[in-house]
Amino acid sequence: MRIEAISVIPQVFESYLDASIMGRAKRAGIFSFTAYDLRDWTHDRHRTVDDAPFGGGQGMLMKPEPIFEAVEDIAARDEVAPYVVFFSPVGTPFTQAVASRLSQHERLLFVCGRYEGMDERCYQLADEVISLGDYVLTGGELAALAVTDAVVRLLPGALGDDMSAQDESFSDGLLEYEQYTRPADFRGMQVPEVLLSGDHGAVGRWRRQSALERTARLRPDLLEDASLAPAERAFVESLLHNDTQGGE
Repeated sequence: MRIEAISVIPQVFESYLDASIMGRAKRAGIFSFTAYDLRDWTHDRHRTVDDAPFGGGQGMLMKPEPIFEAVEDIAARDEVAPYVVFFSPVGTPFTQAVASRLSQHERLLFVCGRYEGMDERCYQLADEVISLGDYVLTGGELAALAVTDAVVRLLPGALGDDMSAQDESFSDGLLEYEQYTRPADFRGMQVPEVLLSGDHGAVGRWRRQSALERTARLRPDLLEDASLAPAERAFVESLLHNDTQGGE
């Protein structure tokens, strides 16, 4: 997979994407990442990428000219057209399902906003606009990094063990089950006996039940769209009913 980003501070990507899992995946050729400086598509001596908004107001807006030129120029550099992603609070909420869908593209191009945002006409270039959540960031670079991380770890070979991504939170619509490591007894807090039993079938059943219980307790909103067997659906509904009764 090829991932590219347009930014006014392209240097912020390097340290994160060269480290740990991302760095190993890059070195293994599982994905490539190129960050472009938006100012390379400006034509004045100050390399200006922003201007005051029409109608007045606080802050500055990113100008459309360099963004259009950058996206069009970068897109034309390869026969494979990039899937162009912008970031905005009005966009599609980013979820594991969105990450999975993006991981199917051969080439992604992120356009990172700054300042008070960008000229509305720029969004005509987007194949998709994504929101990381109901909050405001200083720029789109952090959003692009988060999406890159979530997407890359789904690529074959990125985690070493491809089952790792399948077991994580949201992979099946549920939170991940509780996990423990040594020591088995820490300050009187003991690891569930079933995890020490060596019975893989029992461990699997316990993990599924743990995932159901955690989701019902912490993120019940996820259960509506989760893929559950009838018995599992009845189990979580009983948990939710008991919680409701306990709160009355």
